[in-house]
Amino acid sequence: MEKLRIAVRKFDPFETTLQKLWDLFCLKNNITIEAEMIPLELHDLYAETISKKGLKNGSWDIAHLNTDWIFDAANEKAVLDLTPLINENAPQNYPEGWHQSLLHLQQINNGTYGLPFHDGPECLIFRKDLFENLTEKENFKKQYGYELNPPKTWEEFTQIAEFFNRPEQNLYGSVFANFPDGHNMVFDFCLQLWTRGGSLLNAQNQIDIHHAEAIKALEYYRKIINNSKAVHPKTKKFGSVEAGMAFAKGEAAMAINWFGFASMCEVIEESNVKGKVDITELPHNQNHKTASLNVYWLYTIGTGSKHQKLAYDFLRFATTPESDKLLTNEGGIGCRKSTWNDAEINKTIPFYHKLEMLHENALTLPQTPIWPKIAELIDQMVLKAIESSVSSEQLLLETQKSIQKLY
Repeated sequence: MEKLRIAVRKFDPFETTLQKLWDLFCLKNNITIEAEMIPLELHDLYAETISKKGLKNGSWDIAHLNTDWIFDAANEKAVLDLTPLINENAPQNYPEGWHQSLLHLQQINNGTYGLPFHDGPECLIFRKDLFENLTEKENFKKQYGYELNPPKTWEEFTQIAEFFNRPEQNLYGSVFANFPDGHNMVFDFCLQLWTRGGSLLNAQNQIDIHHAEAIKALEYYRKIINNSKAVHPKTKKFGSVEAGMAFAKGEAAMAINWFGFASMCEVIEESNVKGKVDITELPHNQNHKTASLNVYWLYTIGTGSKHQKLAYDFLRFATTPESDKLLTNEGGIGCRKSTWNDAEINKTIPFYHKLEMLHENALTLPQTPIWPKIAELIDQMVLKAIESSVSSEQLLLETQKSIQKLY
């Protein structure tokens, strides 16, 4: 029996949404072919679809790919250019139904290599019940001499995290995702860099991280992660999903994570913080503005798929306003403007409309075929910074030398 095979990013809301969408799609279109959905962790997902050529050789018909990988996938001719299919039969109100920042990374050499699936830039997620508590406010002001509000600078972030760190109550000041998977720590490093006015690129448009802002960024980050008076003790073992779950269970006052983990707090059963969460922009250095990172997930079709027409019909169905809203109600993040401004969604998740604001400050990672390799080098560098006493300058210099060799 032939099956349509879908490589899914392992995350409960994605898995339940996709199953529901497929069942609805089959019912509506009288389709009997089965879909086999395999949930995969980040590393395995990349390996299965791109490294092992699974999209190219027909092992996978559809795959969730994130925008870090799409340049690579298009270069490898692993994913189908959807332009002809879109021209013939576009998704509902395409492209104006989406914010421009969710359409440009999959546009490569005049081709369109995916449709937006799930999104939500990085932000500061915080427990508004703690920040609004009058006793907490009074105690904080006595201790630090200024009003307790979500931190505007990284110094304030450290102080507030230490203030709310209460291991005896299983409450920690903050939680990060430090599992070395080539993503979380790389993103955190970029955010530290950008909010200090630094850049990943030099004047020649090449990756260059050996400079003053990068040293400050790495220095602060290694300090905060090793500050046991400010950070969840399992931070070093957490990926973004685990860090998001710890926050949802009420184990942290603040988190730097994807917007999706804030909205998840309002919809999943395991959440202990429904109605107690809000989001805001990331802290930044006084002379520089805030930044966010926009990496989003796409639905893509394999060039080797024998079911390209069926796969595209399903993608059109999976990106309708109704499907986008379903994803959000399941705990993912819809990508359409209609979902962001939906009254019901904003009733359940009162900060949902703030997505637009985050997108205004959202930066993206450089599009270069060598980015996955560079990300691995930065990941190893941050890990070394956290685990060793080698100076930040030395680590950045060594990593930059390794990056140069890739050019």
